[in-house]
Formats: sequence, C-alpha cells, structure tokens
Amino acid sequence: MLQVDFSSLFIPYQKFRRSAMNLHPFSKTLGLLMVLHSAAVAKDDDGWLMKAPAEVRGIEGYPVVLPCSFTHPHHTHPSSMYVSWTLGHGRAAVLLFRCSSLNNSQLCQSKPNQDQRYRLEGNHRNHDISLRVNSLTLKDSGRYYCRVELPGHQHTSFENTLGTRLRVEAAPRILSLSAEGSEISGFKAVCEVQGSPLPDVQWIAPNGVLDGDAAFPLSQDTAGQYRASSQLLDVQPGGQYICAASNSLGKDQATLYLLCPSPEKLSARSSFSLVVLLLALALATKLILALGVGAWLLKKTFSGAEH
Repeated sequence: MLQVDFSSLFIPYQKFRRSAMNLHPFSKTLGLLMVLHSAAVAKDDDGWLMKAPAEVRGIEGYPVVLPCSFTHPHHTHPSSMYVSWTLGHGRAAVLLFRCSSLNNSQLCQSKPNQDQRYRLEGNHRNHDISLRVNSLTLKDSGRYYCRVELPGHQHTSFENTLGTRLRVEAAPRILSLSAEGSEISGFKAVCEVQGSPLPDVQWIAPNGVLDGDAAFPLSQDTAGQYRASSQLLDVQPGGQYICAASNSLGKDQATLYLLCPSPEKLSARSSFSLVVLLLALALATKLILALGVGAWLLKKTFSGAEH
C-alpha cells in the first residue's frame, strides 16, 4: 500500500531580473536556482522510501537541480543500480536520462548518446539520484519522475509516482513587432511577446499610453501559456509606437516606425492616376466617334435604299 506524506520545505531563492537592454552578468554556475514549495515522501509497505519536492522553479538559460533521494529495505549494499528520469508518466513518458552502476562502481555510466544537458548531480551510492538540467528553456516545464532499480533483489525498483513539477520562468522577450494593412483599409500594429509568467503588454505613443486589444495566447506548454500577441488598431502613417512587455522578472520593449509615403511615390501615384484618366477619356472619345460614324453610315445606307 502506497502512503504519501507532505511536509513543508521552502528554500528561498533570488529572482534575477533582466531586460533586453540591460543584461546583468550573472554566472551560469552561480545561477543554479531551486525553489521547493513542498516536499513529498513516498513509501510503501516493503520498506522503500523516496523523497522528492512537489515543485521546483528555475530561470530560463540557467541550470536547475531536481532533488530525489531514496532508501531501500535491503540490508546489503546493492552492487548494481540503474537510475532513470522521465518527463511525463506512462505511455506519454519521455526518457531523459538513464545511467547504470555495476559491480560496486562509484560512477553511474550513461550511454554515449545521452543528452549532455542532463546529468546526475547526486551520489547514487549515498542514495541521492538528483538530476541537474542545464540551460533551461520554457519547453522544459513539466512533471519529472525519478526511478531507481536494484537488480538481483526480490523488490527491484521504486519510482516517485507523484513526480516533481518544474516551472521555468523567463523574462519578457518581444519576438516580433510589425504593421499590417493598407492605406485603404487602415493599419494596425501587432506585437508578439514571450515570457513566464505571461507578460503584460502596453502600447506607448509620444502623446502617452494607448489602449490596445487584450493579449491573447499564441501557444502553450504543459505548465501554462508563455506566448501572447497584442494588437493596436488605427495606427497612423508617420507615427511612432512602442510595444512594452513586462512581468516579475523584467521588461523588454521595441519601437515601430510607420513611414508616410514619400513625395516621389505620391507624385508617381498622381501621375499614374492622371495617365489612367487620360487613357479612359481617349478610349471613351474613340468609342463615341465610332458609334457616331456607325450611326451615320447606317443612316446613309437606309437613305440610299429608299431612293
């Protein structure tokens, strides 16, 4: 029978704030971030016990450690051990890391094709199989499961069935800023942003803050939405518009300049319109003359027939 106990465990961390215009020189090594809101202890009647946090938070671009430790009921020290970590559970699980320690080896050897972003951080011989994930991305958000196998024993394996939720946070980043439309239908500005928590978007013009349409999600991952788009209607040629995105980790902004048509283009457009008008008048004149000549010929033909 599986029992689950929750105990309070909190490790504070420093939130690093950055913006696209002022990046602080934090070291990747010193940027190891970890927040454990609660720790889960899973155990069974056979004497297995596994400890792992319910949630861990990390910052995009930095490494993070997913803690996991265990004890087993066997009195003898196992000579061989297999350690694995998956993202997701069941049929949808993706194997991220697996290593083996055979013949009392102090090393847990992974396969040559192992993704180097993942590595065993703990000492498996001390029952610590914590996983380190380097260079976090928003797509790394999800639930992770640790598992240990002891071949040669009656009860050979145990897994953290509750999993550990990894939430990756990221400062805002503006992915694109563009204008859409035409002089006939009007223009609108579209700003696509990314960040976690989902950034707030503001539109700023030289005369103050403008009201843009509420941001709507573009894509999401298993942990929630992290991309959105906002649009500003009635954008006028010759104007300057700033898209500003912000969340708890920082801010980013980009500027859109919508140019007025140049005098050359206006002159060329006017000349083109004049040429089109003259051609239309010439064609209409030719058509009227042709109709007049045709009517005169018909009248002359009928008059000759009567005589």
